[in-house]
Amino acid sequence: MIAALAFVVLLALGVPIGWVLILTALAIIAQGGDWILLQSLPQQLYGGIESYALLALPLFTLLGELMGAGGIGRRLFALAGALLPPLKGGLAYVNLLANMLMASVLGSTTAQITVMSRLAVPEMERAGHPRDLSATITAAGGLLAPILPPSMNFIVFAAIAQLPVADLFLAGVVPGLAMAGLFVVVIARYARRHDLPSVAPQPFRGRALAILDALPALLVPMIAVGSILAGIATPTEAAAVSSFAAIVIGAGVYRELRFRDIPAALLRAARGAGQVLFLVACAQLLGWVLTYSNLPALTAATLQDLTSSPLGFLLLLNILLLLLGMIMEPIPAIILTAPVLLPVATDVYGIDPVAFGVICCVNLTLGLLTPPVGAGLYTTALLTETRPLRLARLLLPFFAAVLVILLGMTLFTAFQS
Repeated sequence: MIAALAFVVLLALGVPIGWVLILTALAIIAQGGDWILLQSLPQQLYGGIESYALLALPLFTLLGELMGAGGIGRRLFALAGALLPPLKGGLAYVNLLANMLMASVLGSTTAQITVMSRLAVPEMERAGHPRDLSATITAAGGLLAPILPPSMNFIVFAAIAQLPVADLFLAGVVPGLAMAGLFVVVIARYARRHDLPSVAPQPFRGRALAILDALPALLVPMIAVGSILAGIATPTEAAAVSSFAAIVIGAGVYRELRFRDIPAALLRAARGAGQVLFLVACAQLLGWVLTYSNLPALTAATLQDLTSSPLGFLLLLNILLLLLGMIMEPIPAIILTAPVLLPVATDVYGIDPVAFGVICCVNLTLGLLTPPVGAGLYTTALLTETRPLRLARLLLPFFAAVLVILLGMTLFTAFQS
């Protein structure tokens, strides 16, 4: 009880989440009087990030930085426009398709929204689309980044659960594509309601030139995702090779990436990845203390008193994660809940750990665009100069689409257990 109170109070005071996790672990040790555990704290912190799978995280972060600096992201957006036929509200569909292409290499909602807010929103506004709706579609497209491979959330979950990252990547493809399909339905509804302008048909020559110009850029996501799904490379190896390909294409083909830009990209990637890895280390420490205090067994007993069916457990899990996602970023939430709930899901209810991980990651993705935390929501609002509450209201149909996918995954997983 004291530890739970400490966690809530520290979180409410705005203490950085990494220190919240460490101080909560210390509170649990103090409450139980197990002072001998203090001797192993440095070892547990180090052990939390001593994982080959986690090496993919800074490399994919670097890949996103190199893509932005090398003009690859801009050409993928142009490619999306060249591939789609002229439709009512056509740039909205282009935005979504470009988000899918960007999701296949960035893996981070915040990074994706940052890039797409700069690329897509000005183009849509110039074509006559309302800014708030353009920003909404850009933010909704960012929900695909943590689901379509390579996903930072999947990498972190795999490291904590000791699962193959490639299995989680593969399991995320179908939900990600289904989510994109429902987003198309939502965009079509908005296009009719707001009478969005149609895109003039591109001449064949212009379309062909855009496709040819984007072919080198398309190699980057093909290498990143294709090599993993084909079993040719591990996610870490794929991220390294893709980053090298982004340098070659950005500097040698497009000549937009200068070699003096690379150190700055490395520094930004190191800072971003370092923040996440510090959270992983802190959460590993808290998970170790919780396991020592027998919390997973107590949680399993409590849940068994509430429900004996996998479906009941998954429904309770979704409610818990939806509430948790509103106040916490996805990666810290995964780090906090996976060590406690995964053993219960697999050992007590017989739920497949990969399916459990995908459900958790899809669920917690919604928290990126929901108040009061909603890093993706506030990033979009800041970059597009749009009111956050207006964005949140316009995003409701996209939230409903994700909940439909989440319910379908929950039912399928429960019946397979």
